[in-house]
Amino acid sequence: MFKKIILTLMTLLITLPYFLVLREGFGAFGYPGERIVYTISPLGIAEFNNLGVVDLQGERVNLVTLKTQIFGFKDTERIYIDLSTLLPIRVERDVSGWVGKEYLTEEYDNKNFTLTVEKFKGNKKVGKYVFKKDSPIHNAVILPFYLRTVSDPEIGWSFTANIPDKYEIKLVAIEEIKIPAGTFQAYHFTSMPNRFEIWISKDEFRIPLKLQGMGGFGYTFIIKEHTLQQRQGK
Repeated sequence: MFKKIILTLMTLLITLPYFLVLREGFGAFGYPGERIVYTISPLGIAEFNNLGVVDLQGERVNLVTLKTQIFGFKDTERIYIDLSTLLPIRVERDVSGWVGKEYLTEEYDNKNFTLTVEKFKGNKKVGKYVFKKDSPIHNAVILPFYLRTVSDPEIGWSFTANIPDKYEIKLVAIEEIKIPAGTFQAYHFTSMPNRFEIWISKDEFRIPLKLQGMGGFGYTFIIKEHTLQQRQGK
């Protein structure tokens, strides 16, 4: 049951294709040093951090983290992103909850469109899963942070992504949204199949404001805090 809950939460956050144009002021992937904290309804919290460019086995990549806590369940993810394609390379997950602790790795081979997931308990590997697709495979955490790189999308804009199941993400409206942090003009995206909705602020920073899951669990991420590291030359 709890794995289904987390899967629903993570399905809120997918990714964009590698050919998107980055907005001015962004690094390889968003703003280095950016921190965003979300409350999760009905009970939880999540924190996103962009750690900027790091070294991964001799390769320069962008590293972001997402820490999620809900109902005693904790999931810390380290996501390594290719600087040239913006596609995921590797994900490392530390998961703990009522059923114990697990460590998972996700290896993305987007030359061959393959995702390999391995699960460990202690030093013992307890599971391995391989997904093969006919186009690039995206990570299921960071869709809003890719969506914000799209330069002035118009209503009706859409793209298709494997996560690893295939979804169409579409901009359905530009509208006013009221949340505890304030009132914003926002881009409103939906998915097909109908699994989630995402609101991105229509301003300089394109902040992911609200992420809402559809279906039985109905979890919603709403922004609580947003901080940026001061940009050089500003």
